Amino acid sequence: MADELYADGIGEITVTGTIVRIDLMSLSPSERDADNNPRPVFRQRIIMPVDAFANAVDLMQKAMTGLVEAGAIRRIGDIGQITASDAAQPSSSANASPNFN
Repeated sequence: MADELYADGIGEITVTGTIVRIDLMSLSPSERDADNNPRPVFRQRIIMPVDAFANAVDLMQKAMTGLVEAGAIRRIGDIGQITASDAAQPSSSANASPNFN
């Protein structure tokens, strides 16, 4: 079985010449910010040529379209923000992740 890595999101994308670096982040189980929310911490970096990055973006846009069409997520606002559909939203609590509000 191949190794797997979970990430809560992307922290930063850096382009240097023809190389793209994508920093994956996850919420720390122990480190907290000033509001007592889990602090995002660096986990791993993906490094790829810019043409592979462009292909990956195209593939992710197709996956996003499929998720929207399936009702798993929905677009909100004029800037194309994405949110989980109401049915998938967890109830609000002090321990809920700030990434899913």
